[in-house]
Amino acid sequence: MGIQTWTFIIVGLTFALYIGIAIWSRASSTKEFYVAGGGVSPLANGLATAADWMSAASFLGMAGIIAFSGYDGSVYLMGWTGGYVLLALLLAPYLRKFGKFTVPDFIGDRYYSNVARTVAVVAALFVSFTYVAGQMRGVGVVFSRFLDVEVNTGVYIGMAVVLFYAFLGGMKGITYTQVAQYCVLIFAFMVPAIFISLMATGNPVPQLGMGSSGTDGVYLLDKLDGLMTDLGFTAYTDGTKSTTDIFFITAALMLGTAGLPHVIIRFFTVPKVKDARKSAGYALLFIAILYTTAPAIAVFARTNLMETVQDTPYKEIPDWFTKWEDTGLIAWTDKNGDGKIQYLPGSAVEGKKPMFSEARGAVGQRLITNSSATRNELYVDRDITVLANPEIAGLPNWIIALVAAGGLAAALSTAAGLLLVISTSISHDLIKKQFAPNISDKKELLIARVSSLFAVVVAGYFGINPPGFVASVVALAFGLAASSFFPAIVMGIFSKRMNREGAITGMVAGLAITSYYIARFKLGWIGNPETSTANDWWFGISPEGFGTVGMLVNFVIAMVISRFTAPPPEEVQEIVEIIRIPSGAGDAVEH
Repeated sequence: MGIQTWTFIIVGLTFALYIGIAIWSRASSTKEFYVAGGGVSPLANGLATAADWMSAASFLGMAGIIAFSGYDGSVYLMGWTGGYVLLALLLAPYLRKFGKFTVPDFIGDRYYSNVARTVAVVAALFVSFTYVAGQMRGVGVVFSRFLDVEVNTGVYIGMAVVLFYAFLGGMKGITYTQVAQYCVLIFAFMVPAIFISLMATGNPVPQLGMGSSGTDGVYLLDKLDGLMTDLGFTAYTDGTKSTTDIFFITAALMLGTAGLPHVIIRFFTVPKVKDARKSAGYALLFIAILYTTAPAIAVFARTNLMETVQDTPYKEIPDWFTKWEDTGLIAWTDKNGDGKIQYLPGSAVEGKKPMFSEARGAVGQRLITNSSATRNELYVDRDITVLANPEIAGLPNWIIALVAAGGLAAALSTAAGLLLVISTSISHDLIKKQFAPNISDKKELLIARVSSLFAVVVAGYFGINPPGFVASVVALAFGLAASSFFPAIVMGIFSKRMNREGAITGMVAGLAITSYYIARFKLGWIGNPETSTANDWWFGISPEGFGTVGMLVNFVIAMVISRFTAPPPEEVQEIVEIIRIPSGAGDAVEH
């Protein structure tokens, strides 16, 4: 059977499974909608947390950005893995013991202020919408290639599926759907990695195969370094980023991880504090399987791509190349008219998505209208690395279709968690807590579901008009979380002296300066484009790493303001003392 037939079968079966679980586990109360009733087992919660955490950025984007950035891409591995350890050990047990439904709920009660709650809601919406843009883009990329539809159409299909089970089941439906999605995505990630490692090195363990010698007796990393330097690229194992930028990006990813509302909320779904610790341990184990394999896939993919396309006549190029070219995610300029593809350093389309004319070139290639290339150049979208790798390696069609299903599982699992954060922030933290405290449980559940509809429409827009590659878009969300939530949560747990005035001004200042920096240097919404280039970055820090600066600003302002204003009430200080005592906690309740 062909790739498209296999894709319809495997993706169709997985979607039927997700929808069936959503129907089986539909929520009938706000507690089930928000925290799955608080009765999820540690193992199931660990699987669901891993799926929630391993988004399209992990499944599609991370290996792609490592493949194209080499050593510099290691910041994503260090930041995201280290951040999860920080979250599991430093924050999750205490937040579970506090017993609230959402992060804005915790901040509103801990800082005894609806203003603080509102600021936290705004921060949650900023983070969630930025993050979900990457997931929707990932869905569009998968569908555009394997179902032969436009990227935008793929986004619409993903919106419909994720809305169905998020709307119907809330956290209860999302949790058990994510358990299934983890099984799908990890199987889809590991099977081709094992096959390709065997083909390239004879070693079935991808993590070991990456450092082994190939069939020609040359170590794979040495071979890749040689290929890249021969073509004029920087060696794969060398970095180009400054040490300062690497530090700030890593820190932003770590601290942002510890402040992500859609991950934190998962620890409210287990019965006890001890279960929160157990589920964090399980999740870290499940996450490590994918994260230790991603660098190997990156090496295999970059090597296979360079060996396959370099100096290959377009008329002899394999079908996978023209299929991806039809989606607009691969582009080639033939400036010298020799009809051969060259993979050389440069920017054929100035780092932007190619725009094509209706005409075809002399050898049948799609013609780019926005290219400024002066020689033959190749544009490859980083987000197709994992998806195209099995095709480049010549693996069976069912494995290629399986990878497509895995990419969709990764994107949809995280998108569902983010949509829940958005809907609960609106229905619970704004409507219930501030505007209509006497609203019935039934009406609150209806508002939560309507909010899901609003959220998925906005998410779809950002998926169609993303500000960058999946991993880089998601990195911006981590920066926003680091600059807004992390200081407020840490000081809320460990500082009895931190008051509402300090927390509010700190969050506003951290979020504002980070948003400004991203809007100016990443999105180009603010300032003169001529003074908003990489050469103009403050202290040489990229937009992906500036969340660390925002976090420091947040901490400093919050601590200074709190020292010059009244301390929190005694009952709040007592709550802070109690949540740090290592004893059990009951169900999530309203205080």
